[in-house]
Amino acid sequence: MSTAAERVYAELLERVGEANPRPRIEPVRRLAELAGSPQLSYPVIQVAGTNGKTSTSRAIESLLRAHGLRTGLFTSPHLVDFTERFQIDGAPIDGDVLAAAWYELRLPLEVVDAELLASQQGPITFFEALAVLAFTAFADAPVEAAVIEVGMGGEWDATNIADARVAVFTPIDLDHTAILGPDIETIARTKAGIVKPGSTVVTAEQDPAALAELEDAAERNGSRFVVQGRDFRLVEDRLAVGGRQIDVAGPSGYAYDPAFVPLFGRHQAENTVLAIAAVEAFFGAERPIPEEVLDEGLAQLTVPGRLQLISADPVVYVDSAHNPHGAEALVRAVSESFAFEELALVVGVLAEKDADGVLAALAPVAHRVTLTPVASPRSTDAVALHGIAEEAIPDTPIEVAESLPEALDEARAWAERAEGRAVLVVGSVLLAGEAIAHSRDEGWGIA
Repeated sequence: MSTAAERVYAELLERVGEANPRPRIEPVRRLAELAGSPQLSYPVIQVAGTNGKTSTSRAIESLLRAHGLRTGLFTSPHLVDFTERFQIDGAPIDGDVLAAAWYELRLPLEVVDAELLASQQGPITFFEALAVLAFTAFADAPVEAAVIEVGMGGEWDATNIADARVAVFTPIDLDHTAILGPDIETIARTKAGIVKPGSTVVTAEQDPAALAELEDAAERNGSRFVVQGRDFRLVEDRLAVGGRQIDVAGPSGYAYDPAFVPLFGRHQAENTVLAIAAVEAFFGAERPIPEEVLDEGLAQLTVPGRLQLISADPVVYVDSAHNPHGAEALVRAVSESFAFEELALVVGVLAEKDADGVLAALAPVAHRVTLTPVASPRSTDAVALHGIAEEAIPDTPIEVAESLPEALDEARAWAERAEGRAVLVVGSVLLAGEAIAHSRDEGWGIA
C-alpha cells in the first residue's frame, strides 16, 4: 500500500469502525451532496445478501469489463491492502488517486461532522466516509459503470445513496442478528431497502420468507423481479480441472454454451449464474451476453480469499467463510474439488460470529484443528474457542496457538509429515488476509 493510501486509511480509522454501523442514511446523503453527488455520475449495480456478495460482485464487474466498459468495483472488507476495496478496471486504485479523492471530501466531512455534532449525533463513521470516497473516486476516474457491494443490511447502509439500476440479492441467511434482526424475514426486509423505483431486482434462490420480502419491495417500486429457478437457472454444473463448467439459461431465454468458471465449489457456480443474470438485466431484458464476452469475463475472474492457494509445499488454502452458511458451502467445495487424505484446519473467529455454528459446519472435513486468535480486538479468545470446538468437532485433535504464524507453523509441520495432507485457514475475512500477508512475508511464492 502506498504512503498516500496509508494516510487516507489512518484518517478513516480515527472514525467509528465498520463493525458498529449507525442505522441512518441522511448524513451520508448530505455528505455526498456537498461532494457533488458523485454516485449519480454513472449507472450502478448494487449487491446485497449474506453470503457470496463479493464473489458475485467481482463476477459482475469482470463481465462488464469484458463488454468494454470502464468499471468501478467497491467491496469490503479488504484482505491485505486497503486499496483492494476500490477497483478501477479490475485493479486496485492507485494510492495517489485515492488520496486526491479523499482530499475532495475533507471540507464536506468537516461541514457534516459539525452539523451532526450540533444536532447531538455522532460524526460520519468509517464506512459512511468510505462509501462516499468510493463514489467520488469512481466519478473522478471516470467509470462507465460501478458495482457496489452493500456493507451491512441495505435500507440504511451507506452505499444505499446510489440510485441502482439493478439490485442483486445473493442468498440471505442469519448473520449480524444483533443489528439486522433475529430472523430471515426481518433481515431480508432491511436488505430489500436497496430496491429503487423502476429498477430490476435479480435474486438467487431464497428462503421463502426472504423471497416474499424481496417480491414485496419489487412490487412497491414497480421493479421487474427476476428470480433464479424461475426466470434463469443453472442448468448443469460439472467439476472441471481448476474450477467448474456450467450450462446457464439466462433471463433473456438464451441457453449459453458450456462455460468455464475458474473457481471452486457449486456455490461459485451459483454466484456466477446470478452475475450473468445481473449483467443481462443491466443491458436490457432481451439481450444475452455475447458468448465471446462471457468467456473473456469468466477467464479473467478472480476472487481472492475464496479457496485461495497460498502455499504448494505443503498445500495451504485460505477461505474467508465466517458464518455457518458460508462454512457449509466451503465444506461442499472442498469435498467435491479436492482429494486430500487429511486436512488440518486453522480457525479463528470474531466474537460477534456464530463460532459454534461455523465449527460444526467445518467438522466433516477436519482431521485436526489449530485455534488461533484473529489480529483484532474483536477476536474470540482461542482458549475460549477450545471449549466450543470440543463440542462442535468431537473426537478430533484440537490445539491452541497464541498467533496465526504459530498456528501455521504447527499445521504446516503436521502436513509435511505425510503424503496427502493439506491445511485450510478459515473462520474470518481478517484471518484470511493475515494468512495471505504472512505467506508473502515468508516467501511461499503463491499468494
